[in-house]
Amino acid sequence: MSVERFEYAVVGWGTGEVWVRDGLLVHHELASGEPWRADDAPDQRRARQPPDRAHAEPPVTSAGPRHGGAGTPGVTVSANVQQDCVEFVPELCRRFGEHLRGREVTYGDIPIDLAWCTPLQLDIALALRELRFGEVVSYGELAERAGRPRAPRAAGSFCAQSPLQLVLPCHRVISASGIGGYGTSGVALKRRLLALEGVHL
Repeated sequence: MSVERFEYAVVGWGTGEVWVRDGLLVHHELASGEPWRADDAPDQRRARQPPDRAHAEPPVTSAGPRHGGAGTPGVTVSANVQQDCVEFVPELCRRFGEHLRGREVTYGDIPIDLAWCTPLQLDIALALRELRFGEVVSYGELAERAGRPRAPRAAGSFCAQSPLQLVLPCHRVISASGIGGYGTSGVALKRRLLALEGVHL
């Protein structure tokens, strides 16, 4: 089955995408493209028009889809989203909007595709799903919570490659000596996401 693409927009952030296959979330792109300053109030930023990008399948590697290179979604999510689309998509996009405005949300009920995970990666993904809004752990602590205390490096690698930045909240996992990396998205975005949850690093 092909991937269904949906687009959502968040004031102050820009436009993001949700990709679904067989009723499961396989990848999402954070809303981006909107200029911002660290001291801006989210509700005071202007919305941006969706970009006109080439149609493409989500890039897939052995670690699952990666950030960037998004294709144009097939449907724009709105208040009157079509009834035949995947049921959870409008609610997920609403939660993304709330989250990116600094309001506490959870994603534990969102069906996600983890078929690409090794057993180790699956344990890490499930441990990530348990992290609460505003809760921060180190890579070593995440590995311990996953039942893999000798795998902090694997936890870091998983977080760097995760195709589900908010649903699997890798921004809440930091280095023992500081904020740590954030894959191809960069540390500035990680700081911004943490600041939304009241964590300033």
